Amino acid sequence: MKTLFGAAALGLSMTIAAAGQSLAQSAAAGAPPAAADSLFRATTLNLSAYGETRVQPDMASISLGVTAEAKTAAEAMAADAQRMSQVMAALKAAGIPAKDIQTSNLNLNAQYAYAQNEQPRLTGYQASNQVTVVIHDLARLGAAVDATVNAGANQVNGISFGLNDPTAAENAARQQAVRALTAKADLYARATGYRVGRLVSLSEGGGYAPAPPMPLMVTAMKRGGMAAETPVSGGELQVRIDITGLYELSR
Repeated sequence: MKTLFGAAALGLSMTIAAAGQSLAQSAAAGAPPAAADSLFRATTLNLSAYGETRVQPDMASISLGVTAEAKTAAEAMAADAQRMSQVMAALKAAGIPAKDIQTSNLNLNAQYAYAQNEQPRLTGYQASNQVTVVIHDLARLGAAVDATVNAGANQVNGISFGLNDPTAAENAARQQAVRALTAKADLYARATGYRVGRLVSLSEGGGYAPAPPMPLMVTAMKRGGMAAETPVSGGELQVRIDITGLYELSR
């Protein structure tokens, strides 16, 4: 795993303690200071930083389906169902369990012919059925796509890569973010003649999010009478954690 880190451009907010005349008078009179004023009695730094890790994906999600056309709606749906049954059988034969196959779209549309100065003419119906397939073993991905195309799938709409468990990548990014935030706080403190007293608060944002689907072009290739497996490369995923910390400074 290759780890990258950095610090985003961040704002520095410093509030220097100064007792006003009214506060001094209240203190002299024995009145306790308001809780809301306590933060403004210290010099503080409000900083942000981030950490990033890049990791190879270990799962993928792919959208594929079938379309069929016929003169009647019933015939179009029947043809579509038959072809999708073959696709589902091919996925099962490729080792994809049923729990990782989910129907994502089912449509039936009337088809019309249009001519100038004439009413649209019904020419037939088109039925389509799409499924989203999650593949946890990327070594099976190319073969699974080829098997579905050979079984009758005529739509491959997109693919996205992800992580089965992003915890380790997120924790590595968190550690990088904390180191970057701590170094930045020390730098600002020294530059302004202070030292870091304590960390008052820390908040987190960002985190792992699956990459959006990318187009996947599938073409039939023959080499020596055998179909070449569709090449698929997962590349790397970026996992980023953003944090914000409030530090109290002292002389």
